[in-house]
Amino acid sequence: MLRILFVCSHNSARGQMAEAFFNKYAHEDESAESAGIEPGELNPYVVRAMAEKGFDLSNNQTKCIFELYKEGHHFTHVISVCDETVAEQCPVFPGVMKNEHWSLKDPSTFVGSDEEIMEQVRAVRDSIEENVKAFLAD
Repeated sequence: MLRILFVCSHNSARGQMAEAFFNKYAHEDESAESAGIEPGELNPYVVRAMAEKGFDLSNNQTKCIFELYKEGHHFTHVISVCDETVAEQCPVFPGVMKNEHWSLKDPSTFVGSDEEIMEQVRAVRDSIEENVKAFLAD
């Protein structure tokens, strides 16, 4: 049984997308959650980009990794989906079989016109989907 925790800075974009894709493609006994080191607000560009793929994240709430730990959540794998500097800040979860890192750009840092930002978010979204599929294929 796989229990995955996707960790990012604010749980406002990358972790939310990874959780949604994982739970779509996973088998019945596999599941994922996502959380942030410092939870923020859900990124509206991510909500739009995921809606293009048939996911409704509009009512999702950001979560804190420390709250999940205090609540007794257990995971077999922790995958950080942030840049290298933030990945180093991720706490260690007891009992985790494997830690992994997927370096992905932070959509909250994207600049440009509405369409330019959406293109950048779509690229991150598609990269996450590919990573999830590859992870599940292993």
